[in-house]
Amino acid sequence: MADKYIVAGGVKIGGGAPVSVQSMTNTKTHDFEATMAQIRALETAGCDIIRLAVPDMAAAEMLGPIKEAASVPLVADIHFDYKLALEAVKMGIDKIRINPGNIGAPERVKAVADACSAKNIPIRIGVNGGSLEKRLLEKYGRPTPEALLESAMGHVKLLNDWDFDDICISVKSSDVRLTIAAYKLLRERTDYPLHLGVTEAGTRYMGIIKSAAAMGALLSEGIGDTIRVSLTADPVEEVRAGISILKSLGLRKAGPELISCPSCGRCNIDLIGLASQVEKRLEGLDRDIVVAVMGCAVNGPGEASHADFGVAGGKGEGLLFMHGEAVGKAPMDRLADALMELIEEN
Repeated sequence: MADKYIVAGGVKIGGGAPVSVQSMTNTKTHDFEATMAQIRALETAGCDIIRLAVPDMAAAEMLGPIKEAASVPLVADIHFDYKLALEAVKMGIDKIRINPGNIGAPERVKAVADACSAKNIPIRIGVNGGSLEKRLLEKYGRPTPEALLESAMGHVKLLNDWDFDDICISVKSSDVRLTIAAYKLLRERTDYPLHLGVTEAGTRYMGIIKSAAAMGALLSEGIGDTIRVSLTADPVEEVRAGISILKSLGLRKAGPELISCPSCGRCNIDLIGLASQVEKRLEGLDRDIVVAVMGCAVNGPGEASHADFGVAGGKGEGLLFMHGEAVGKAPMDRLADALMELIEEN
């Protein structure tokens, strides 16, 4: 993780802080009610930082009321128009995502840098493989790790020229291998905190797979300080996926973790249905526990001995266990109920 850090509305990014999970609303930001409804849903799901699109002045001016109503840090996502960034600062936004090279003359960059500096508002420089500068595409022939790095550091220099250094960087691509290589190159070059993501990752299924592959490779090497799983899906799914990725790497404790075995010929229960039912019932439970749903009693408790609570299927009934030790049995139609009662009682 980065030694340098920024602070967005009280959430520290980098400097050894826990990796935070971000998402972005897909409502029209000027629609206060719709946007706040989605922000509250994201807050409930465990989102640490929420980004909002700011395509016009109506959206920028609504940031103030939204900021007053929200309880998590908010980021203004801005492209090209520096006046929108200045308005976002005026409205009390916690962080801005903008590329200085896209907002015009140096005095415009200075205006944004000075405004953010005065309010201690950090800036994320967000470079995407699909929107690289023409000169870099001509130089490298296509999006490459080196091209993404050069673009990012060019934007950094524009801010550094005006003594602004409160910066976070992302270098996203829809290509997993390119994304991994670009972030590794960036970490070698700079110690700014890094925002990880695979852009245009796809729908829920493939998007989560690509995001987990890239983020898992990077986070396991200590690269990355905040993440967003970009999905063509409900933003709440992004948060759930992001938290799950961090939990799988041991980087976050946030409620129950469900483990379950793949179904096989020894299984005498509806393992898929039971696991899905237990997963649903564990949602919202505020306990850092591991819960196992195993297909058979032959090796279920042993394989899941590290689980705090579990159930293993048998013929006509299931075996309940805690820390690998059997504590009771329950009929097939009460397995989920019995497991949840066991959890509630201990």
